[in-house]
Amino acid sequence: MAAPADVVKKVEAGFEKLQKADKCSSLLKKHLTKEVLDACKDKKTKLGATLQDVIQSGVANLDSGVGVYAPDAEAYTLFAPLFNPLIQEYHNGFAPDAKQPAKDLGEDKVAELVNLDPEGAFINSTRIRCGRSLQGYPFNPCLTLHNYIEMEGKVKMILTELKDEELAGTYYPLKGMTKDVQNALIKDHFLFKEGDRFLKEANACRFWPNGRGIYHNKAKTFLVWVNEEDHLRIISMQNGGDVGAVLARLIKGVKAIEEKAPFARDERLGYLTFCPTNLGTTVRASVHIKLPKISAKPDFKEVCDGLKLQIRGIHGEHSDSAGGVYDISNKARLGLTEYEAVKQMYDGIKKLIELEKAAA
Repeated sequence: MAAPADVVKKVEAGFEKLQKADKCSSLLKKHLTKEVLDACKDKKTKLGATLQDVIQSGVANLDSGVGVYAPDAEAYTLFAPLFNPLIQEYHNGFAPDAKQPAKDLGEDKVAELVNLDPEGAFINSTRIRCGRSLQGYPFNPCLTLHNYIEMEGKVKMILTELKDEELAGTYYPLKGMTKDVQNALIKDHFLFKEGDRFLKEANACRFWPNGRGIYHNKAKTFLVWVNEEDHLRIISMQNGGDVGAVLARLIKGVKAIEEKAPFARDERLGYLTFCPTNLGTTVRASVHIKLPKISAKPDFKEVCDGLKLQIRGIHGEHSDSAGGVYDISNKARLGLTEYEAVKQMYDGIKKLIELEKAAA
């Protein structure tokens, strides 16, 4: 299938804009060479997605770090000349011939993850999340209003029928949400909002708030976002440093949903989502942790890099630390198993606590 001539013109204009943008340092600008442009600009996926859908957010937002989204699963292979080198750079050298290992959530190894901070001196909270896409549906830019509503209906039914006491809870649709419910969810830092300019320019916010919602269990330790950036964001969290308990709950929730709504998984790239930074396991395991001594040292970021950890402020990406508390997570998502991704965070945090205890 060939892309329409007017779309090809837009793609070419976007390429020119990126070339002229001196301050732009996105992975899109770096990897969208003239050769890649010529190889991809005329192509169109079976669902009708073009290179314009892939690059439009990064062209509109020149301060993007990555600048690329996948409008559907086929985009990852059809536009491989752009995606492959970008994925290789972002995911620690995951080469075009590399393959995501088989799924291993770690059910039989959870007991190894003993509480990292039983006295509660360092870790405020622990959170593990994964993104999942439902089989048979495209990603945001290709979803119709009917798709959004149908997907929400399927997932809502599965979630509200969860019998496990630890997972059972309530689904809150964004459409028609009362102010009281809205305020309660904002207070708990659960409510996602419309208006992210990167997602907006990628055409990910259409038909808002239709087909979107939030589910949480009674204890507010198991949470599912429906049709925000990904079809599903499945989250397990609790106060303290008991990583094993958080992972066990996540596994239980993921398996319960997957039994009734199979997830899209690619043999090479693992679980597929809208954003190429979130492939493979899609697992981000993190803690909010106080490390006043070592975080004040100039080599703190280097130390974390060496432990394959990523540092953020406690309010997410691009935010600062608050009161010396950092959000620290595993860096790798692709090229290792789900359990290995969690273990990478676990081992790294264990080491940071040792360093903090030993610091003068």
